[in-house]
Amino acid sequence: METDTLIKLAESFTAHAGGSEATISNKVTTNARLFKRLRDGKGCAVSTFNAALVWFSENWPADLEWPADIPRPRKKKDAA
Repeated sequence: METDTLIKLAESFTAHAGGSEATISNKVTTNARLFKRLRDGKGCAVSTFNAALVWFSENWPADLEWPADIPRPRKKKDAA
């Protein structure tokens, strides 16, 4: 689990979609300080990491390319 993954996704998402990372963080995990905590060297639970990764994947803008160095989770409807 690389917390830099979530930071990179948050940076790309907010740069493209606008808004603050705190707002996006609150939507992702209901914790507005998640990305700040990760930048400060603190971690998160594996379940939080996984939930955030899925949220980004499901809400990623269609006109923004997913970062090539981050494996994208399969969509729920595809995960049979």
